[in-house]
Amino acid sequence: MSSSSKSSPISKISKQKSASALPLNRILVGNCLERLKELPDNSVDLVFADPPYNLQLDGDLHRPNNSKVDAVDDEWDQFDSFEAYDAFTRDWMGECRRVLKPNGALWVIGSYHNIFRVGATLQNLGFWILNDIVWRKSNPMPNFKGTRFCNAHETLIWASKSDKSRPQFNYDSMKAFNDDLQMRSDWLLPICSGGERLKNNSGKKVHPTQKPEGLLYRVLLATSSPGDVVLDPFFGTGTTGAVAKALGRKWIGIEQDKSYIEAAEMRLSKVRPVSPDDLEALKPKRAAPRVPFGTLLELGLLEAGTTLYSARQDKATGAPKSAEVRADGTIACAEQQGSIHKIGAYVQGLEACNGWTYWHFKADGELKPIDLLRHEARNQLGLS
Repeated sequence: MSSSSKSSPISKISKQKSASALPLNRILVGNCLERLKELPDNSVDLVFADPPYNLQLDGDLHRPNNSKVDAVDDEWDQFDSFEAYDAFTRDWMGECRRVLKPNGALWVIGSYHNIFRVGATLQNLGFWILNDIVWRKSNPMPNFKGTRFCNAHETLIWASKSDKSRPQFNYDSMKAFNDDLQMRSDWLLPICSGGERLKNNSGKKVHPTQKPEGLLYRVLLATSSPGDVVLDPFFGTGTTGAVAKALGRKWIGIEQDKSYIEAAEMRLSKVRPVSPDDLEALKPKRAAPRVPFGTLLELGLLEAGTTLYSARQDKATGAPKSAEVRADGTIACAEQQGSIHKIGAYVQGLEACNGWTYWHFKADGELKPIDLLRHEARNQLGLS
């Protein structure tokens, strides 16, 4: 073999790099299974999948006025059998698991036609289910025949790559998003309609199952961070990409229908990303640097001998519980002495207590939680 036909170490490295490079912010044209195999292992942070539902529709559906319902009768939603659908699901979902990073997660949406089969396959492949979300549609299509309940919801499954994964979850941001109430697993959102629904030159829907951007907004806001790579193997008209672009996430879409791709590209070209400053998420309290209670004394934010009070009044005396700060960072109440957490639990007769929120200090005639002093300590120490 001539020297010119041999591969140099440099060329091998360059080939490896090109093979592992991610096609970010691009639509990969073609069959999802074939294009998924081109992506490197452990390269994606989040997958959102809106696969065919296998609706198994039989005949046309008409409204009471005899007008035809624009139902999903496309070839891509048709499978010969449940076995064929299950095999298809195993194939695409297995590839998605391969490309997910160790702490990555997958969202998949479906209806009663397919979600139970999808969920079983997901567990068989080693995914770990974190939540199932019920998307309650505020404006669902009625059941025109009156033979069943109005189908007013779809189900989303959120699952991590494995039971050892630690997927991203912006709990505090979602709680603030929900007016300081813990975000629940039932989401009330309208279906995609009006100006958001993409239509062709004939006024017909470009895609029969276009999802509302509000749904993807909540998914990406809750379970990803700016700069994360979000993959959608059934890209359609690009809802995932549009929301990802707006929220500062990187995205990869896979789609084979040319009309969907054309609509998606035009849609994406009009998206303006949110300012990076406005993308900063609320940092979870548990992620904040630890500051011991004794540090408040070292920094002069509290002094030994200071009296701390509970925010609640004692039922017997009508006065708040109180404890005295000691020089070693403990507090004392009656004959008990210990940490702010231990004494907080003791005075309440509980097994555990968060002393940072239970105990308060007096300032300007008001009781304020000592947690405010912890924030100040972080500022002084350059930990905020």
